[in-house]
Amino acid sequence: MSEMQIQNVLAQMRQLTQGSGVEGTNPAQQPGKVGGAEFQNVLRDSLRGVNDVQQSATDLQTRFELGDENVSLPQVMVAMNKSSIAFEATNQVRNRLLNAYQEIMRMQV
Repeated sequence: MSEMQIQNVLAQMRQLTQGSGVEGTNPAQQPGKVGGAEFQNVLRDSLRGVNDVQQSATDLQTRFELGDENVSLPQVMVAMNKSSIAFEATNQVRNRLLNAYQEIMRMQV
């Protein structure tokens, strides 16, 4: 992409955000903010949620293995699948963020 094309894209993005052409954006927001919360806080909370799902699944699995009558095999399987899906989604987000970072680092200024 040439520098002129990059400048055109940036100008269009600025125009959209200033003209409220993008839903949910507020031109008065500070950079790095998402809906009033910092990106790092949103990311940290998401990772903690995935960790909680994984710990819950591990706890259910351990309780089932120890013979807890209040835990059934379907509950354990559903919890393990939720844990697996949450981890895979987190991994995909990490990969996308890494690719975006690498793309930005390759841009010539």
